[in-house]
Amino acid sequence: MTCYDTSHAGRPESLQGGALRRRTLRIPMRDGIRLAADLYSASPEPEATALPVLLERTPYGRRAQRGSDQDRSDAPVPQPEDIARYFTEARYHVVRQDCRGRGGSEGTFVKYLGEGQDGADTIAWIRNQPWCDGRVVMTGVSYSAHVQAAAAAEEVAGLAAMFQDSGGFSSAYDAGMRMGGAFELKQVTWALRQAARSPEAAADPVLAEELLRVDVAGWFGAMPWRPGCTPLRHLSAYEDFLLEQWRQDTFGDYYRNPAIYGRGFYERFPDAPSLHMGSWYDPYVRSTIENFTALRELKSAPSYLVMGPWTHGHRCETFAGDVDFGPRATLDGNLAPSYLEFRRRWFDRALGREGEGNPDGGDLPAVQYFLMGGGDGLRDAAGRMRHGGAWRTDTNWPPASTAPVALYLTTDGALTLAPPTASAASVTYDFDPRRPVPTMGGQVTSGEPVMTGGAYDQNAPDVRVYGAHEPYLPLDSRPDVISLTTPPLQRDVVLAGPVSATLHISTTAPDTDFTIKLVDVHPPNADYPHGFAMNLTDGIVRCRFHRSYEKPELLTSGEVYEIEVTAPDTANRFAAGHRIRLDISSSNFPRFDVNTNTGEPEAAARRTAVAANTVHMDAEHPSHLRVWLEGGTDALT
Repeated sequence: MTCYDTSHAGRPESLQGGALRRRTLRIPMRDGIRLAADLYSASPEPEATALPVLLERTPYGRRAQRGSDQDRSDAPVPQPEDIARYFTEARYHVVRQDCRGRGGSEGTFVKYLGEGQDGADTIAWIRNQPWCDGRVVMTGVSYSAHVQAAAAAEEVAGLAAMFQDSGGFSSAYDAGMRMGGAFELKQVTWALRQAARSPEAAADPVLAEELLRVDVAGWFGAMPWRPGCTPLRHLSAYEDFLLEQWRQDTFGDYYRNPAIYGRGFYERFPDAPSLHMGSWYDPYVRSTIENFTALRELKSAPSYLVMGPWTHGHRCETFAGDVDFGPRATLDGNLAPSYLEFRRRWFDRALGREGEGNPDGGDLPAVQYFLMGGGDGLRDAAGRMRHGGAWRTDTNWPPASTAPVALYLTTDGALTLAPPTASAASVTYDFDPRRPVPTMGGQVTSGEPVMTGGAYDQNAPDVRVYGAHEPYLPLDSRPDVISLTTPPLQRDVVLAGPVSATLHISTTAPDTDFTIKLVDVHPPNADYPHGFAMNLTDGIVRCRFHRSYEKPELLTSGEVYEIEVTAPDTANRFAAGHRIRLDISSSNFPRFDVNTNTGEPEAAARRTAVAANTVHMDAEHPSHLRVWLEGGTDALT
């Protein structure tokens, strides 16, 4: 049965600027809820021509303009109808749908968890329409990428290809909602922003005004929150799902939901072409790369990986934070004339519609990634440091030319290829949860006004950094930060691949956190007399999960434990004269919630305690950084 909105049944809207028609759909779900969608076609009678359908599902408003739809750096952000027109002229039908409880769709919005079934029901319904030739291609950025993996995990028929840009959970417990057991507080800022744009706020001016006036920075200083004592107290649906996310700190049934755990359901994903696009300063680096590598191994259809130097969805910008990567950094003008053309070419290739090839796309490399670095390190006209970089291609990730290298930690602050020989060596610091290390850029999105993603000088925190205070000294000047570096490099060193640290730790607390941050240390120059310490990637581990994320186990004071702290992959050229630096601490706030050191769950604790945290660096406890370098250990010898 075709469910058109009765106000438009039989007479699709004609939109200005060419032969584009829009018809409103009400698509039934298995529980009777109907989701609003728009069908765009080039014909006033789409039923007359069965074509592949491009489906985008969104919680942000199906007719709303979004910055992440930027097509070219020299052009305004296109409107949804302009995007639809481009693809209908390329002989696709386009469907844009509001997620449940958002926009014009019925039901109650619960972030992530119901998107698999709703996506599967939507695809099944579209395939039964006379205007669909049986093939549905899902596309979209961020949440619109998450819903693709969610639908794929439902083993839905007819999902012919996926273009996942900046999202798609391999495991939300590992990236996107939590990392190393710690809660990603972008979930909080996202919920606050979307609550203000919710249908509930639109229908209640008083609620809308209350949400717009929320003092976000003030509330972040009053954590943890309790039911009825949050900035979402007057919008219970949003408060409920946010606090539930926060309380779910172990890896259990909540995180095994197929909608946020692709890793557990890859065998259900269609054997169909997929493209996975991400960026080095995006929260979903690990998901993007894991989805690519897993599907490439498990399926016969091709998978592709594209990784740029951007923040979340900003593929048409040359910069991320206070660092510029040069004109070669954008997708448009480098990988394709525009984002729209890049997608259209790939859709045609994936469906075998191009004249030159087939879905294998012999002219499209399996891996395209931007190697950051190589610039002169000076300040550009916009006030950003010129770090430079260039696109590379490969057949694998990590690149075939790289190999893992261990750099050992020493108590005098060095990173060295030589394993330690001392019988006892360690560094101890006090970690006070009431004075956490402030977040300075990194793989952050939706964090405003308390945090912003990108590359920033870790030597120069300023008023923009939440939690930073005068005199704004470098982060490595803090007594609770262990900073370790290589000597100045004798030649360029290329790092591309996973980043992790094996740490042998002990603590006086029943639970605590350890964080790592990989930094490219530029030497001083005329524009940056103090040098420029550019953050590349960072990670965290909550120590009560040292044995298992399913069954937390408190620590014994003074006992030494081995933990693995994993940071998202990155790719960077450390120029000659630069240093590779590793910072170790126990907090990164407000990117992650702060461990109270009491052993109580962070979402409920009211007390804090100072912990004496130790990193051991002796022969029996060889703590080390593990990175993938071009040429392996030869790169540093």
